[in-house]
Amino acid sequence: MQNLSFWLPIIIIAVFILSSAIKILQEYERGVIFRLGRLAGVKGPGLVLIIPIIDRMVKVSLRIITMDIPPQDVITKDNVSVKINAVVYFRVVDPAKAIVAVENYIYATSQLAQTTLRSVCGEAELDDILAHREKINMQIQNILDRMTESWGIKISAVEVKHIDLPHEMQRAMARQAEAERERRAKITLAEAEYQAAQRLKEAADMLAQNPITIQLRFLQTVSELATEKTATLVFPIPIELFKFLDLQKKNSPAQS
Repeated sequence: MQNLSFWLPIIIIAVFILSSAIKILQEYERGVIFRLGRLAGVKGPGLVLIIPIIDRMVKVSLRIITMDIPPQDVITKDNVSVKINAVVYFRVVDPAKAIVAVENYIYATSQLAQTTLRSVCGEAELDDILAHREKINMQIQNILDRMTESWGIKISAVEVKHIDLPHEMQRAMARQAEAERERRAKITLAEAEYQAAQRLKEAADMLAQNPITIQLRFLQTVSELATEKTATLVFPIPIELFKFLDLQKKNSPAQS
């Protein structure tokens, strides 16, 4: 019994030391090891052995982090006040830098993304932000990627999610869009009338080359109108008929 009471504390201490010395890291994790306060290296994944009390390990995830940028008040280059929010995708590529170079790399990246979003959108006009959103995304991504490189951070993508416009600006843009639609409709109508006039002119020129076609067209029109039971037709006698009869009358005495 005395031996058990002697060895029990030793066993508990040994188990505690052993559990403190053995660490298991997932495939997406790395462990930054500090030995007596100094950087000793990066280990993982899998089974990692450290020296209890002397070593301290900080886990870092290498997975892509999705971070929302809260709506930012931005005054564009053409003096329009808007609210813009975005989302940033980034990951740690150098765990040692992410822990040593910056105190909290997630918070630091968030603050840097907010200021960069305001800066880039403030240098662009509202029409450019709305029409060339991909260009704005690339500018923000390049700036963030360049500034976070020393932190061991890689910016994978930046996407502007929503642009909140003032109500006055929304009404003005709606009126502008309506005026643009009316302009296109008038242009389309004018183009159709122009093409119709061109076709009528070509048809008139074709009929003028052979007068008999006018008579045929006239008879076709009369035939179409005659199908209507309620229609009253006034059929004019073509002047060519009088010319023909007059010519016959003049030729009659000569033949006798």
